[in-house]
Amino acid sequence: MEPALCNNCHRTTDIEVRESINVALDPELKARVKDGSLFVWECPYCGRRNLAVYQTLYHDPDARLMVWLLPGEAEPPAQVADAVKELEGYTLRLVREVGELVEKVNIHDAGLEDTILEMVKWVTRRELEAKNPEAAGAALKFMRLDGADHEMVFAFPLNGQMQLINVGFNVYEDARGILQRNPSVRPAEGFARVDKDWIEQFFR
Repeated sequence: MEPALCNNCHRTTDIEVRESINVALDPELKARVKDGSLFVWECPYCGRRNLAVYQTLYHDPDARLMVWLLPGEAEPPAQVADAVKELEGYTLRLVREVGELVEKVNIHDAGLEDTILEMVKWVTRRELEAKNPEAAGAALKFMRLDGADHEMVFAFPLNGQMQLINVGFNVYEDARGILQRNPSVRPAEGFARVDKDWIEQFFR
């Protein structure tokens, strides 16, 4: 348990936090991660629902996926990061926000690669900006694959509203080809951040 401050009434209460989430040991946790409910708590004083901000390590052994949620600019302890660096076949990621953790799990469950999806988002942002300058720098989040043609559904905020955009799977295939032709575009070893800032190191 850790103390948490309500954003509405500013009173403190103890909430449950999980330093690790192993979905093989507790499969129900995966659904609660994906819908975000694991990180939401209700203030007992005013009833306001708040987002819990804490670090946790998400681990899906069957999918060989570890995602370390470290809020802000925190970095994982070196001794722990080094210990898992050699895990065979694992995807190891660092994220700063709950929404990023949810997205990584959704990407992996869809059988996609987040590196390729960041290339897809890079291309899609430029197309959005060309049509609507207000969409410049849109924070696209992968939601799901949709329909028989496996269109990719992304969400992004615009003018205070959440928008959805469908992107053809051919864009994913094109992005995969671009990355294959540019082998230097790859994540760092061990726990790596793969996000908008990462892809923009290589493409401007």
